[in-house]
Amino acid sequence: MKGQLLTAILAATLAAPVALADADAIAKGKQIAWDRKKGNCLTCHAMEGGQQVGDNGPPLMMMKLRFPEKSDLRAQIWDPTKRNPMTNMPPFGRNHILTEAEIDLVVEYVHSL
Repeated sequence: MKGQLLTAILAATLAAPVALADADAIAKGKQIAWDRKKGNCLTCHAMEGGQQVGDNGPPLMMMKLRFPEKSDLRAQIWDPTKRNPMTNMPPFGRNHILTEAEIDLVVEYVHSL
């Protein structure tokens, strides 16, 4: 019994920094996504809490259902022309609009929606 309790406490302790790191990455990703000089996602996409609501692109909601694999969402943000050559969405990675690290943070945020 003590062993199980100790294991549960240890697991909870080790998971807490991961949850904080995820929350931090999501917050940083949101900042980049909403930044008019960076992601500027609100220009085209409606997102919860966004003031500048775009309607050119689909609303960003239920993203885990739309992109169960984060790697697919990352590929979409990196270069959306791969899936849709006629898209209006800029290829943030291919055109060096965002860095690799910034794209990773935006993926964390968008995937959380």
